[in-house]
Amino acid sequence: MKLNSLSNYPQSKKKRKRVGRGISSGTGKTCGRGHKGQKSRSGVSIKTEGGQTPFIKRVPKKGFISHINRYTAISTDQLITLIKDSKLDIKDKIDIDVLKKLRILHKGVYQFKIIKGKKEFPYKAHFATNYYSKAVKDLVLKAGGSFL
Repeated sequence: MKLNSLSNYPQSKKKRKRVGRGISSGTGKTCGRGHKGQKSRSGVSIKTEGGQTPFIKRVPKKGFISHINRYTAISTDQLITLIKDSKLDIKDKIDIDVLKKLRILHKGVYQFKIIKGKKEFPYKAHFATNYYSKAVKDLVLKAGGSFL
C-alpha cells in the first residue's frame, strides 16, 4: 500500500441535504417534516419531556456563588514585568484603579489578590488591597513596601 493508491471511502464524502431550497431538491416546501402538527412547526422547547417531570425540576437547587466577594489573582511576576516596562510607577500606590487603567483587570472586577510568582520582588511598592498571600506579605515588607 502506498500513499498515492489511497482513496476516500465513498460514503465518507456524502453531502448533507439542504432543506427548504425548492420543490425539486426533494426537501423543499415542508422540508421533510410532513404537513401540519406540532412536530412540523417549531415545536416544543428542548427541555420539555412530555408528561415526565423535566430534568431541571428533578435536580435539587443547590449552592450560591457570591459575585461580590470574588477577586482576581495577580502574580508578583506580572507586577515585575509592568514595573520593568515602565507601565507601573512604584512611587505611587498600586490600587485597583491603576490596574484597570493598564487593562490588567477588566471593569467588572472589584477586588484583586496578589500572589507570589516565581521571581523575587525587589521593589519598594505600596499596595492598596486587603488580599495578598502570606509569602507576598513577607516579600513586600522585606523590600520596604507596605499594604495600605
